[in-house]
Amino acid sequence: MKPVFYLSLDCLRRPSSLIGFFVVGGLLMVGVQGIARDQPQWGEAWTRNMVSTETNLPAVFDLATGQHVKWSVPLGTETHGTPVVARGRIFIGTNNDDPRDPRHQGDRGVLLCLNEKDGHFLWQSVVPKREGDIFLDWPRAGMCSPPTIEGDRVYMLNNRGEVMCLDLDGLADGNDGPYVDEKTHMALRGAVPMEPAPSDADVIWMFDLVSGAGIYSHDSAHSSILIDGPFLYLNTGNGVDNTHKRIRAPEAPSLVVLDKATGRWVAQDREGIGPRIFHATWSSPAMAKVKEQTRVFFGGGDGVVYGFEALATNGSPASDRVTALQKVWQFDCDPAAPKQDVHRFNGNRRESPSNIKSMPVFHQNRLYVTVGGDLWWGKNQAWLKCIDVSGAGDVTPTAEVWSYSLEQHCMATPAVADGLVYVGDCGRRIHCVDAQTGRALWTHDAKGEIWASPLVADGKVYFASKRGELFVFGASREKRLLHEAQMGSPISATPVAANGVLYVATMNRLYALHVP
Repeated sequence: MKPVFYLSLDCLRRPSSLIGFFVVGGLLMVGVQGIARDQPQWGEAWTRNMVSTETNLPAVFDLATGQHVKWSVPLGTETHGTPVVARGRIFIGTNNDDPRDPRHQGDRGVLLCLNEKDGHFLWQSVVPKREGDIFLDWPRAGMCSPPTIEGDRVYMLNNRGEVMCLDLDGLADGNDGPYVDEKTHMALRGAVPMEPAPSDADVIWMFDLVSGAGIYSHDSAHSSILIDGPFLYLNTGNGVDNTHKRIRAPEAPSLVVLDKATGRWVAQDREGIGPRIFHATWSSPAMAKVKEQTRVFFGGGDGVVYGFEALATNGSPASDRVTALQKVWQFDCDPAAPKQDVHRFNGNRRESPSNIKSMPVFHQNRLYVTVGGDLWWGKNQAWLKCIDVSGAGDVTPTAEVWSYSLEQHCMATPAVADGLVYVGDCGRRIHCVDAQTGRALWTHDAKGEIWASPLVADGKVYFASKRGELFVFGASREKRLLHEAQMGSPISATPVAANGVLYVATMNRLYALHVP
């Protein structure tokens, strides 16, 4: 965060200080309008809303001439992780097709730590792919999860389904422990351990969801970890096997809580979601205060949004026993969909269960969520739902405020600002919807699937497409397309604004865009 400036009375007593007064006064006015700040996790803390208070972001830019391009750096060849920005560093997940260190060769998951000022490489976490079945860790998908930063700790879920706590400075300042076996973890399983270098990650602790929580991951591990006091909340990625018709770990949890200091498994859901998961558990949790009670909202792989009572944050439970999260609320986004033997509908584009891949967003006592048939295996039908969260128990019959039909499957998390809801879908359509009524105000043909979530900032809305285009709209009830640019490579990561800069990650390059 930029420093806050204060004026002393002595400044006003001396005429020679008046120039300084007016200069500092101007800085104060800038601070009132919008203070630049970090973006240490995907979406706003707790609510997950994709809205930023950053100002002076570019409406237009030109990659060819360098107009409003602060810097750009190459990534791998597949980048699905949304960048996060904290303490002068940028973290982004990618693959190893363009190795930063020649010692690390072959397909790997990679978390890059870059200098925020110029994109210079600082260090990286390199994690071997899981062995055997490619559906456990999809080839070249890289590190898909965005990390969450707090203080000097980096919390993330890697491509092997391991929750890692990393030192913000990597191994450049030594191996802090208690985990000290980085050399074995970086090497292929069964290979000679690789001696770590200062440019490698320093692992503080690690918890394996596969061996520790008994999950069976599918395709790519993906979670954006939510921090509340001493706890980390995250979805597990439990899903189908390579047949896409069987849940190998039906009893495994979909939502878990870890102690952020030690990685100890503290709590989990016990809702029996496993058998109803149509594909995998990819929706990250959100949190909000409802009637003075803190609730955790979680989109299940069965198309149901669950509300749990948050754990008390006045200290980690003394018991080593894994406790059950207490469900206080639930809403079935597709109650008419099949609930039993769900995988008999694989490949059915007209009838199937629904699932949730995006994050639920909390705004003004309502929850906004995208839900519908699976992109690869389910029906085309999908919706943007607005749900009242004030009730308790199973609120499915009464809590729906409105339901808006999307063009097709939806991977994106909606953004809610100034009475408007923005979202894009895999039907190549961008939508602006009235938050009160659910009525479409305008739409736009993106000509390409949209996986990335929109970002609302500085009176603009940024949308990115799998066709490699970045759209800039005015954030208003009338459609105003301000700019459309081809970024040269598909985009599935969400644009991010931090400290006066807009970051856009394509599959193979990270751009820092700003107005000098």
